[in-house]
Amino acid sequence: MTARLDSLLGPGEAPALIARDRMLSHAALDEAVSRVATALARRIEPGERVVLWLPKSIEMVVALFAVARAGGIVVPANPLLRGPQVAHILADCGAALLLTHGPRHALLQGLAQPPTLLLERDWGALAATPPDPPDPPGGEALAALLYTSGSTGKPKGVMVTHANLLLGAQSVASYLGTAPDDRVLAVLPLSFDFGLSQLTTAFHAGAAAVLLDYLAPRDVVAAVVRHGITQLAAVPPLWTELAALDWPPAPTLRTLSASGGRMPEPTVRALRRLFPAARLHLMYGLTEAFRSTTLPPDRVDELPGSIGRAIPGAEVLVVRPDGSLVAPGEPGELVHCGPLVTKGYWGDPQRTAERFRPAPPASRYGGTAVWSGDTVVQDAEGFLFFVGRSDEMVKTMGTRVSPTEVEEIAMGSGAVAAAVALGVPDAAAGAVIRLVAVPAAGLALPEAENRLRTAFRRLAPSYMAPRDIRWEEALPLSPNGKIDRVAVRERHGA
Repeated sequence: MTARLDSLLGPGEAPALIARDRMLSHAALDEAVSRVATALARRIEPGERVVLWLPKSIEMVVALFAVARAGGIVVPANPLLRGPQVAHILADCGAALLLTHGPRHALLQGLAQPPTLLLERDWGALAATPPDPPDPPGGEALAALLYTSGSTGKPKGVMVTHANLLLGAQSVASYLGTAPDDRVLAVLPLSFDFGLSQLTTAFHAGAAAVLLDYLAPRDVVAAVVRHGITQLAAVPPLWTELAALDWPPAPTLRTLSASGGRMPEPTVRALRRLFPAARLHLMYGLTEAFRSTTLPPDRVDELPGSIGRAIPGAEVLVVRPDGSLVAPGEPGELVHCGPLVTKGYWGDPQRTAERFRPAPPASRYGGTAVWSGDTVVQDAEGFLFFVGRSDEMVKTMGTRVSPTEVEEIAMGSGAVAAAVALGVPDAAAGAVIRLVAVPAAGLALPEAENRLRTAFRRLAPSYMAPRDIRWEEALPLSPNGKIDRVAVRERHGA
């Protein structure tokens, strides 16, 4: 079969996809994809974009792979987005078709939209089409546009090829050790590269993916127990909430993974106590390069603050502004090279040129690399430690301070459940640190603030200590579940 995204699907009667009380085997999923792909191929030309704005469901997964089999480019829109945000995606990608359902379609009333298929009205006919799908190209052809928000501007569509997704699935499955008897809980949005990876990794390994839209972290615990989940992936804010819960015995969990931001060390320690027999993978990834690094589970207790080393199939370099390699312990920019690098941003050559540039001279791959804008430090063994984004570093009293380092001290104090450090202008210091935080459960604000300031006096130089602390009941989250730093910055005037 052509090396396309849908080639991850295969025969077999073992469960492939579970949602509530519904289940499709690998063979049934493959047939359902062929039926819907045949119907879609009559509505779109090869290379046209199909936007999917649906709840996380069996229909969403079938449609996602069916677009690839039909020769289209799939554009999954996060179900949490609102009408104007989806209207931007539809216009930006030049969508030829939208597949959604009634409640979400109503949010687009009065907004420009392409021809639309509704789940309630049209899915039955799509799913009943006799299967005779085309055999379009895969490989370096585009498979998906994954829209990601940056610190400025509107969301941009990362151009992901079939080869990117297939190689990524092979790489992640290899280092996670995903096997046919695994059950992977898909709690993250399928529009998020980390969430999509749960599907591609499971299907590559012949495992089962269990779909879950959770309302509260306890729903995740219940799903783990109910479905005998063996692999669980989440972003750090969700892991922090899960680590604070009382879990029943969960002997089935054997692989935990985290990406989408730096995991606070207290959360890492808590997870190790909760699940001592499970392998915990701390990962770092870019939508522009799918996934970049992982910390081997046998080094987590020793190096809980590390994001690890390059995953199989990736090359990660740490360089100075001139592209030369840094020395151990010297901060530098993380640059990702190799076959997982995507093709840039859809319809945006200017931003593509800023981020996708020639690989550093030391690269064994050469070609185009992703220059992440993230500052890291590499130790003598090659393990990487995240410092911060270059556009978020705070220069105070002539010294550059990483917000991540400030946040780690705050989290380690036990006084806060979440924290974001910002730089705010100051006439004397150039900038000072403002900390926006959520108090730890059970702590009154005076006690939390006292514990927090005591920790900074003990562990940090004076220029790193917050000049002021602003308390919130909760921090805003992005549609992917990560802390929305842009929203925090807008709210608190930094």
